[in-house]
Amino acid sequence: MTPETLRQQFLIWQCRIRQIAMREDGGRPSEGMRPKILAPGGSVLSDATIVLLVQNDPEESSDFFEFQVRGNHDPNEVYQKGLSFLQSTHYHRANRFSDEMTALFLPESRLAALLAELGECRLEFRQFGQSYRLPCAARELAPGEPAHRNTLWHNRLFNTQLSDDVRILGFRPDWIAAAALPAGAD
Repeated sequence: MTPETLRQQFLIWQCRIRQIAMREDGGRPSEGMRPKILAPGGSVLSDATIVLLVQNDPEESSDFFEFQVRGNHDPNEVYQKGLSFLQSTHYHRANRFSDEMTALFLPESRLAALLAELGECRLEFRQFGQSYRLPCAARELAPGEPAHRNTLWHNRLFNTQLSDDVRILGFRPDWIAAAALPAGAD
């Protein structure tokens, strides 16, 4: 399998499990949305960290997320409108998403500090009989980056009280070194 084919298959799989989570579990992150994070040497740094997919051009969805949070004082209404948006066609076209995934951390997160310092890690995803091992470059996103804004406002759909004082990291896979395996083939 070519690196590009692996990338495409992974993004299609991620979009599918996110569609299911939005439609069947009220947006609750499923197992495949919470990879294990390992250090380059293989030690486990986190058993499950929620990662997001961000569109290549996230401005429209970021604007929608921000409008919902700023325009509604009822967290339940924000959640319902955000969930409806994510349930609709948001995850229907995997080719609209960047392969750099993001994760939000509190400012004092030792994991975020360590990952930013290391600059690399391995994400291991597993769900529905499929598993992926993705060596990744890890970096901290600047507040002005579109993916930072999208990640912050996406998370605020589910927690309207989330502060601006967060750390958002990006994880870009090395598709040449990545692998797809049937679950349990470790």
